[in-house]
Amino acid sequence: MRNLASVVAVLSLVGACGGNKKSEPEDARTIDAPPACTSPIAGTTITARQIGQVPGGAMLATSPPGDPRLFVVDQTGLIRIFDGEQLQADAFLDISNDIVAGGEQGLLGLAFHPQYAANGLFFVYYTLSNANVIARCNVSATNPGKAMGCTPILSVPDFAGNHNGGMIEFGKDGYLYIGTGDGGGGGDPQRTAQNLGNLLGKILRIDVNGRDAGKEYAVPADNPFHTEVWMYGLRNPWRWSFDTNGDIWIGDVGQGVTEEVDVLTPSEQKGANLGWSIYEGTNCCMTQGDKCTQSGTQAACSPANIVMPKDSRTHGNGWLAIIGGQVYRGVCFPDMVGWYFYTDNSRGRLVKARLKPDGSLETVDVPGSFPNNPASLHADSRGELYITTATNPGRIYHLEASP
Repeated sequence: MRNLASVVAVLSLVGACGGNKKSEPEDARTIDAPPACTSPIAGTTITARQIGQVPGGAMLATSPPGDPRLFVVDQTGLIRIFDGEQLQADAFLDISNDIVAGGEQGLLGLAFHPQYAANGLFFVYYTLSNANVIARCNVSATNPGKAMGCTPILSVPDFAGNHNGGMIEFGKDGYLYIGTGDGGGGGDPQRTAQNLGNLLGKILRIDVNGRDAGKEYAVPADNPFHTEVWMYGLRNPWRWSFDTNGDIWIGDVGQGVTEEVDVLTPSEQKGANLGWSIYEGTNCCMTQGDKCTQSGTQAACSPANIVMPKDSRTHGNGWLAIIGGQVYRGVCFPDMVGWYFYTDNSRGRLVKARLKPDGSLETVDVPGSFPNNPASLHADSRGELYITTATNPGRIYHLEASP
């Protein structure tokens, strides 16, 4: 729990680093975040420094706009706060009695409203035995270290315990984007990913500031199919993110052969078909040796109007479950700026990538040893990147550079 002394300390640091500032309101949610570091460090040697751990699997680390604290999603149903890299004693949120956790299920995603400082709203993604749920939650108006409760706003029926997606992010347009998996099993058995009448295997887009009849949100008028669906043809977009220019970077977990990274500029996103379960990576399931583990009638190989991945990594090379990351936009490590970092759940590895002018992807395998069993690689509100692990306890690492 954040007490008055720590609030005063943050205010003092803001004044010391940011010049003269007018006095701030007492509600700590409105405080501008201090700089993440006092002196930028040049260099391209990348390491991961552990800053702490939480009892359950650490699914994601993120923070509200302008907030120096780090909020860590615990798979068991908790959100924990690190303040100055110190784990706070009290959980920010505890919905452990309201969810189903274990395996690929649990509390999986967290996104703060762009106006969180003013309205105190944030959103979570969690699983039940037969559905994936997005809920709207609010923080206490008097205690910025404690949430008051959550209200489900969207429930997506799901028939299996795996391939749940779980990532949620606000776009530059202020809408909430939601990544859902194809529902589970192998080979997309119910062919949900290509079914525009089903919300599984998609990137959804909703307006949490509006209300359609009978809903706790509105469907934006410019959504391509007049439903929540924004993009489709995904298998399990476990972790993805927006860059500051609106590009979306998606790590879509593969079936038995290929892991992929998809990158779409804002103009390419609306209505995009990313191919699953016609394609796994750039390979057509009908002609691939394992038939992408599908039985029954298969879709014909037709690459027309399908967005192919920018990078593919094979299981034969040790990739088993890609963990999509984020483009570094912090100020602490200038030589990391503009690079997208991603990893894999199978073992410690790290790759950095950036788009070239011709739209292709430049990739570099980063040397070094990195955390095993990563669950996410995501930025805080100041652009600093954190790796979390699905181990028990879940560990949190700051990605750093040095000469």
